[in-house]
Amino acid sequence: MPRPEGILALLDSRSFSSIWFWVILTLAWTMAGRRVLGVPWDVVAGAGRITSGPKDDPAAINLLDWLSLTLPRWRIDSREGAILLGMGSFLLTTLATLGFVYGLEMAQALVLLILPFALLFALDLRLARRLRQVLAQAEVGQPVNEAGAEAARLMRRHRVLILGLSILSVAVAAFYGAIWMITHPFGF
Repeated sequence: MPRPEGILALLDSRSFSSIWFWVILTLAWTMAGRRVLGVPWDVVAGAGRITSGPKDDPAAINLLDWLSLTLPRWRIDSREGAILLGMGSFLLTTLATLGFVYGLEMAQALVLLILPFALLFALDLRLARRLRQVLAQAEVGQPVNEAGAEAARLMRRHRVLILGLSILSVAVAAFYGAIWMITHPFGF
């Protein structure tokens, strides 16, 4: 059985001065901006140039096909949502307590890494709910070009939110990491 001192020593390892923390942070946000709900950005960008007309635009059809494949993965019922919210809140509260009350550097770094992604997950769920409505309207007779243009508009706005959140979270992590390293030059 692992001893509590060993677990706390692992959590207290150096994070902000490690290149691996910054590589993981950068890679995570880079990958988050490449897709919106699992749809590649070039598909969304192609659907952004849809022209209205009597003929269905292939870019709109392509985007709506991608959405019909990816949106079912973003469906969470109330029971699953309550479990996810409870477990996520427990994890973040535990890490925040260990990091900011007890001063463990690794826990602080994990909070700065996980908390923005928890917010991004909530924004993704909200977007998925809106896109399900757009897809349902397209299935009952709304013109494909209008549905594709609306979906592309919502996804472009969401990508701007992702980019803003990524810039803010990296800036906050860099600022906090710099202050941590200045105030703790020897790691303790």
